[in-house]
Amino acid sequence: AKGGLVVAAAHIDDTPRFAWRGLMLDSARHFWTVDEIKQLLDAMATHKLNTFHWHLTDDQGWRIEIRKYPKLTQVGGCRVPGGDAGIGADGKPVQYCGYYTQDEIREVVAYAAARHIDIVPEFDVPGHATAAISAYPELGVTDAKLAPSSEWGVFQNLFNTEEATFAFLEDVLAEVAALFPGKYIHVGGDEAVKNQWIASPRVQQRMRELGANDAMAMQSHIIKRLETFLDGKGKRLIGWDEILEGGLPPQATVMSWRGTEGGIEAAKTGHDVVMSPASDLYLDYLQTHSPNEPPGRPAIIPLKQVYAFEPVPAALDAAQARHILGLQANAWSEHMRTFERVQHNLFPRLAAVAETGWSPKARKDYPGFLARLSAELARWNAQGVAYAKTPFEVSIAAGDAANGTSNITLGNALGYPDIRYTT
Repeated sequence: AKGGLVVAAAHIDDTPRFAWRGLMLDSARHFWTVDEIKQLLDAMATHKLNTFHWHLTDDQGWRIEIRKYPKLTQVGGCRVPGGDAGIGADGKPVQYCGYYTQDEIREVVAYAAARHIDIVPEFDVPGHATAAISAYPELGVTDAKLAPSSEWGVFQNLFNTEEATFAFLEDVLAEVAALFPGKYIHVGGDEAVKNQWIASPRVQQRMRELGANDAMAMQSHIIKRLETFLDGKGKRLIGWDEILEGGLPPQATVMSWRGTEGGIEAAKTGHDVVMSPASDLYLDYLQTHSPNEPPGRPAIIPLKQVYAFEPVPAALDAAQARHILGLQANAWSEHMRTFERVQHNLFPRLAAVAETGWSPKARKDYPGFLARLSAELARWNAQGVAYAKTPFEVSIAAGDAANGTSNITLGNALGYPDIRYTT
């Protein structure tokens, strides 16, 4: 046909290695529009990634409309950025705001489903709670007046352990569960520094009432209660590997980010696992040593390292290995102020994650991947994906001059063997 494509008849017999082939995007630290989320979902679908983990709440922002608690977005959805970005031309503070309405959430969920992508929403408990406590101070442990943070890092603000707060958590999860038809809901559980609980006589009294011997057991009590609640909604609870501490409810799934050790422990005790170690799959880390890299976490996770990651540890036997659902790359947005930076950090590394998720271990081949990657660049250009150019740069190193000559060494971060030049 004129202007069309002719495709030869073929039979394709292909099956993914892992059921969970995921990407997490942080919309709490920086807010991404619905159109930007859709563009990312399009790129995920091209790579047959099937799970979008949406980080919607944190210390810096609450990004999902909860109709029973409107101040979560009215107050928790706005912060004053640090530095000059938070100062207007008149010298007064300027707020940075953003959240998704429930109608927008449904629109994104339907868009993802049409592309065979499940969305796993995350509502972080009991830490990363500053934005929520700013909106409803009665949820906190201390009387300190809080505001959504403009800084990064780990904060000590926790939800308290009152029955009314447990009811709040369940109310929020009920609305979240109604919006997201997928199997899993993520409850965080990470980086919950327990100092406020330990110092609070009221929390200590609650722990005695609930039979929790220490702060870890108190967190475990909350996770188990939420797991029971979600089970009643037909959902599975998933959380970061800290939820192992103090004991897990039987149906809980673990996302292992502090290396693979938490995933190994969970699989050995019969729990499903998604491998997502910061050491290999955090895509907000820099990807090359190029001076042209935009700001990122000050460590290098190059494409070759992402490609080499093996989700099934050798420490697991065959029965335990069946608990490894798959792998997931995570993109925290502290350093990503623009969507162009999001795309720069994700691509080309996300293609390596996708290949590990789909291809048999024995078929993986980094030189072959690099050869095929060059064709992918044209597709990304057509899709408007602003992939990182820095991995494809040629590095030039000059050696010591001798006898009027100098040795020039050409290299490339990805390891492409052929570099051609002209004088």
